[in-house]
Amino acid sequence: MKTFWKAVLPVAVLLLLWQAACNMEIWSQYVLPSPQRVFQSFEAMLRDGTLFRHILVSLWRVLSGFSIAFVLAFLLGILAGVHPASAPFYKHIVEFMRNVPPLSLIALLILWFGIGETSKLIIIVLASFFPMFLNIKKGLAACDVKLLEVGRSLNFSETQLFLKIRLPNALPDILVGMRVGLGYSWRAIIGAEMIAASSGLGYLILDAQQMSRSDKVIVGIFVIGLVGFLCDRLFSYAIQKVLHGGVDDSWS
Repeated sequence: MKTFWKAVLPVAVLLLLWQAACNMEIWSQYVLPSPQRVFQSFEAMLRDGTLFRHILVSLWRVLSGFSIAFVLAFLLGILAGVHPASAPFYKHIVEFMRNVPPLSLIALLILWFGIGETSKLIIIVLASFFPMFLNIKKGLAACDVKLLEVGRSLNFSETQLFLKIRLPNALPDILVGMRVGLGYSWRAIIGAEMIAASSGLGYLILDAQQMSRSDKVIVGIFVIGLVGFLCDRLFSYAIQKVLHGGVDDSWS
C-alpha cells in the first residue's frame, strides 16, 4: 500500500494543480483544457472505438519496426562483438547514422519509398536500432576471457562458444538494450505517423492540433505514454519470468 500511495500521490498533486490553474483561468480552455474536459474526450473516444483503432495501428507499427531493428542490431552486434577486427568496415557509417535524427530523413524517405508503411517503419527502425546494437555489442565483447578459455579447453566449437558462453553472458545487456529500444520506438511514433498517415496515435495528435482540439492532443499524449509504459512493464515481467529474476537490477 505504501508503494501504491507513493505512486498515486504525485499524480493526484499534478491533477489538483492542473485543475487549480484552470479554475484561476491562468490559461484559456483553448490552450489548457480542464482535466474533466480531457476525461470526457477520452471517454467519448473509447465509446466510439476511435481510440482502440489508433492504438492498434500504432502498436503494430511499433512492434514491427522494433522487431526489424532488433534482428538487424543482433546480427551487426554479433559481428562487432565477436569479430571486432571488422569494425573499420562499418564503424564510421554506423556512428554517422547514429547522430542523424530520424525525423531529418522524412523528406528523403517519402521521395524514395512513398507515403506507405515502409517509410514509417524505417523511422521506427532508425530510432530503436542504435541502443540495441550498442548494448548487444557491449555484452558480447565483454565476455570473460577465462570462460572462453574454459570452453576451448573443452573443445567447444565457435558456435558452441557463442551459444553456451558468449550469448548467456551478454543476455542482461541485450535485454536492457531491447528495453531502451522499445522505448525509443514509442518515442518515434509521432515522427513516423507524420508521413501522411490516416490512423495511429501520432496521427490522432496531429489531427487534433490542426482542429484546435487541445483536449484530444492531451488524450493522445497520455495514451502514448500509458501504452508505452504497459508494454515496458509487460516486457520486463516476461523477461524476469524467463530468466527467473536474474536481471532484477537491470529492470529497477
